[in-house]
Amino acid sequence: MSTEPAATADADEPETPGPEAGAVEGTRAPEPSGGEPAQRASDTSAGESGPGPEDDAGADGGESDAPGDADGTTAEEDGTTAEGAKPELTEAQAELAAQRIERERIARRKAEREAPVEAGAKLSGTAADLLAAVRAVESGAKPPAAYFDDAPAAPRKAATPTPPQQPRAPAPAAAPGDIEGVRAVLARGGAPEALAGTAASALGEGAAQQLTENPWRLLAVAGVRPTQADGFARALLGAGAGPGDERRGGALVGWLLTQAALKGHTALEAPVLEKALAQYGVPDPAGALEQAIGEGAVLVFHEPSADAGSADSEKAVGSGQAAEGDQDGHDEHDEQPGTVLVGLEGHALAEESLADGLARLATTFAGPADWEAEAAAGGVGAELVRAVSGHGVVTHTGGEAARTEPRALLEAARRLGLRAALAAHTPAEGAVTVAGLLDGSEGPGRDADGQFALDLLIVLDAPQLDVESAAALVESLPDGARLVLSGDPGVLASAGPGRVFADVLAAKTYPRIVSRVPDPGPLGELVSGIGVGELNQVDAPGKEVVIVPVREAGEAVHRTVQLVAESVPRAFGIPARDVLVITPGHGGSAGTRALNAALKERLNPGPGRFGGFDPGDQVVYVAAPGRALPARMVSADAQGLHLEAAGARIVVPKERVESAVRHGWAVTGHQAVGLRRPAVVVVLPGDAADALSRDWVYTAFGRAERHLSVVHGVDQALPRAVAGVPPKPRTTRLTGLLRALAAAAGEQPR
Repeated sequence: MSTEPAATADADEPETPGPEAGAVEGTRAPEPSGGEPAQRASDTSAGESGPGPEDDAGADGGESDAPGDADGTTAEEDGTTAEGAKPELTEAQAELAAQRIERERIARRKAEREAPVEAGAKLSGTAADLLAAVRAVESGAKPPAAYFDDAPAAPRKAATPTPPQQPRAPAPAAAPGDIEGVRAVLARGGAPEALAGTAASALGEGAAQQLTENPWRLLAVAGVRPTQADGFARALLGAGAGPGDERRGGALVGWLLTQAALKGHTALEAPVLEKALAQYGVPDPAGALEQAIGEGAVLVFHEPSADAGSADSEKAVGSGQAAEGDQDGHDEHDEQPGTVLVGLEGHALAEESLADGLARLATTFAGPADWEAEAAAGGVGAELVRAVSGHGVVTHTGGEAARTEPRALLEAARRLGLRAALAAHTPAEGAVTVAGLLDGSEGPGRDADGQFALDLLIVLDAPQLDVESAAALVESLPDGARLVLSGDPGVLASAGPGRVFADVLAAKTYPRIVSRVPDPGPLGELVSGIGVGELNQVDAPGKEVVIVPVREAGEAVHRTVQLVAESVPRAFGIPARDVLVITPGHGGSAGTRALNAALKERLNPGPGRFGGFDPGDQVVYVAAPGRALPARMVSADAQGLHLEAAGARIVVPKERVESAVRHGWAVTGHQAVGLRRPAVVVVLPGDAADALSRDWVYTAFGRAERHLSVVHGVDQALPRAVAGVPPKPRTTRLTGLLRALAAAAGEQPR
């Protein structure tokens, strides 16, 4: 591999997310009246409440429903009283005062504008500011200065892996009366009124009454943490809001399972939940869990075996602060023949529906007799065609080059007159997206029974299927249809809960075709070695792989900009817009924020008049949590930002710009899954060492088609990650469900 020299710069010390301070309730000194106010969801950092919405999965894609950690004011900045304030001024009062000041500032700024904004008369806050800036630019006037930058910037975080983000359907809008009722309850409890709309939508009908009767129901709001819910409860209930309150225990059980789902788990072992509850000060964890089960808030399952041990799944609970185990090393469930799992109803039903649906397809498939003729013709994908000819569900594994085989299967099916479709995680030639297929915006549409008008569905990027989207796909396939799940098992897992593809492979209940098509050239050799835990030095005579050593994070940013803007275009004739930069996290001195700021300044400088963006900016549009779509900003008007993505035009409404659009020259590993670019620059600053794992490196390095530059500042952490840091395990039930169904049908593992 080639090596380039590099200059030096300053680096930030690494900062990794840890448990929230004072998490063990009942052991702390009493807080001032009102406790800690419930923080706004947009101000919650990823390391404290699970993944950031931009979680490289998305999850990174994490990657709340906004893409990534909030860039604006942090909770500490919003809620801390100014020096010299009166002692009786609580954090909640300071928060309310800050909101009043902000509203007054916006009102003054609106009054100073020369002309009214007719179309935006009913808008407020960021949406009104964006529209005002658009109108000012259209009229030739000077736009309001830095309308998205008035709030103090959040302190930079060190690069950390952006955990996966659980996809969610948009919450239904709450009625104005419900919101006002919730706002009144929040005010009594010292919580920010800005939470009213979100809380009303999350809790549904009777939200105000729910919060009044059980203040810990506030934990159902994305971004709220236990310490904040405890402060809210103390303000409403007084001395009665103790750590052993039954209402608190039940709410914590649901919150812990939600946090685990954000990190990919569909269930957790009962001992893990009990230990986590103890860490949050619940005096009787087993009793709290039993009560939650008895009330139907969660479901309990007895599994004959578990794919992941307690020690592994503990790391996914809450803020990662579950205990390491009992002091004597004994677990009360060790002597039981199976494992007791606890999960939320939605994930449990999705896994069971998916298992039943796969079993249905495996037993109802049908098709013309000349499948065998297509298989006998040989050529690319002949083995896959042969497997599909005799089975309703087939799995297919391989690298990037192996994607030619499912495409050949698609062509064969269409020659047979079958209704066939190819679906992918991200836009791909000749394929629809999984999201577009499900929402009806792409693909063949649905018949009168609501099922896809398909005889064969081939899913590329199958590792990116979370359990809910996979269940929706399978439920939508009619009896007699065939399903092929194809993908690379080495890439990062789905942004949402579950590990569908890995579980189906592990169950060994359906045929698996392993592609023998290798990824070509030095890049293919490098990535193939990483897949088996070896970081090999490959011969790259055409500089297909270049290592750029750096000593500090600032130097990493400098060299990255130089590579994208100068070196790669000059050496390979690849324009800067076709160079993808990948880094482990959003924060830190060489995270996506820092890199995007530097790349924009070099490649498309501008004032960021439209919500921080200018025409020509490379952006990432997060249409839904866990789904990051690369795009280019084209223009802006009263409707919002106009983006171009995969040849299609997208309009992002003004009110969603701040939460759903980010600069996209640099992305996280989870956001890069499914993408391929002629050239890729992978940035590994020193503070990213702990963020690396084999599947992350495999994914990032595998995005390059012609050239890969590695800005290398992690020393031996890179080979150690490839050799000894496997993907993080997820606790799921799908493998066991599939095996049980196969056993009931008398089938043998394949």
